[in-house]
Amino acid sequence: MLSRRGQVVRQPQKRPRSSWRRFAADLPKECWQADVTHWALADGTEVEILNILDDHSRLLVASRVFAPTRATDVVEAFHHAAVAWGFPASMLTDNGAIFTAEYRKGRCVMENELAALGIDFKHSRPYHPQTCGKVERFHQTLKKHLAKKRRARSLAQLQAQLDAFAAYYNTTRPHRALGRRTPQQAWKARAKAVPTGPKVPDGHYRVRRDRVDGTGKVTRRYRSRLLHIGVGRGHAGTRVLLLVADLDVRVVSEDGELLSHLTIDPTKNYQSGGRP
Repeated sequence: MLSRRGQVVRQPQKRPRSSWRRFAADLPKECWQADVTHWALADGTEVEILNILDDHSRLLVASRVFAPTRATDVVEAFHHAAVAWGFPASMLTDNGAIFTAEYRKGRCVMENELAALGIDFKHSRPYHPQTCGKVERFHQTLKKHLAKKRRARSLAQLQAQLDAFAAYYNTTRPHRALGRRTPQQAWKARAKAVPTGPKVPDGHYRVRRDRVDGTGKVTRRYRSRLLHIGVGRGHAGTRVLLLVADLDVRVVSEDGELLSHLTIDPTKNYQSGGRP
């Protein structure tokens, strides 16, 4: 009746939920979804929680709290997850500045890192959270759980709550979308996807935070030998992230700028800073 009288504005872009096509990756590690949600400590301090979820199994591979979340925090959390679960074939995020700089006609540190590792990066189109629907829905589950707990007074207390929930969620809590299996059961049930790019390092890979000293250097221990890496006096006092793959070392500022990239020479105590 209202339509016939012209009192309803048609919006064909707003499709009913019944028309949505649900997507799920075929294999564990085929795709990880990452997103940030907001929470508050007991004193009202606003913090951010970064969650990374496996698309196929819904396994929570990372849940970290920051205040606020920087692009280098995403890289660090990603690598800690990869140590425990292996590198995924692809990553899916929204268009947040900590994930992508495409809208600024550039690349942020996470995009550079995924490209270096041969991992495919995808992001949703603006204002379309349904693309990252699994991790968005997980935010709700996590917040309902946290709301039943005493509010954490510090980042450390909240991180402890996140760690406890991650263990429960992954190994004990049955998931309706998984046929009442736990995410870990779904994770173990199938073979794992691997990155298709050629550059994922096979050797030792780790991430370490440091600060450039007054002489413009950072240190790295290699086979019990302390090596000094030149970054430049202009960066003295700068907090940095060291991305280490055997002898390959990259030094990245907290703002995501690549300050130095070099290959360690184990025969020398001092390593001159490589070019970004």
